[in-house]
This record gives sequence, C-alpha cells and structure tokens, in this order.
Amino acid sequence: MVRDLLHGKSHFKEFLASPEGIATNILAERLARLAANGLIERCPSGDTVGKEGYRLTEKGLSLRALMAQIRSWGLDHIDGTDARLQADGSITLSN
Repeated sequence: MVRDLLHGKSHFKEFLASPEGIATNILAERLARLAANGLIERCPSGDTVGKEGYRLTEKGLSLRALMAQIRSWGLDHIDGTDARLQADGSITLSN
C-alpha cells in the first residue's frame, strides 16, 4: 500500500485493484495498522464530496527512499526481474 500511495493511489477501491489481489478484510486491517503507526492518515477526497481517501504522513513519505532501494535491489539481484512503466506513471517489478 505504501508503494501505491507513493504512486498516487488514495482510495480503498484503487488499493483493491492492485495486482496483489488483496482481500477486503486484510486491506482494511493493513490500512488501520498503517494509520495506527502514523504512516498514513484519512483525508477528504478531492474528487468526491463526503468520500475519504488516504495519504502518507510525513513519516510515511520518509519511506520513499527505502522503497526506491528495494526496487533497485530487486532489479539487481532477482534474475528475470524488470521494471515496467505503467500507464499511471508507476513502476512495477515483474519476473
């Protein structure tokens, strides 16, 4: 989810659409855990009145460099892994 938030996703349905195929109950639990640890916060959705989204806090945003290092490590050390630019501008790893 941190990766998805870094790439601009902010709504529950967007997280559900991620390639991992996470179940709704597990997704809700993970969002709650990230919020409890101060990595994300709920925020009003700019595109829909009365709907909330999520955003990274300053603490959560500090994970950006770590996520980039993990991506680089995967590209360097997992045979067959490549980075693909998605239509939304995000980069995914695959092998």
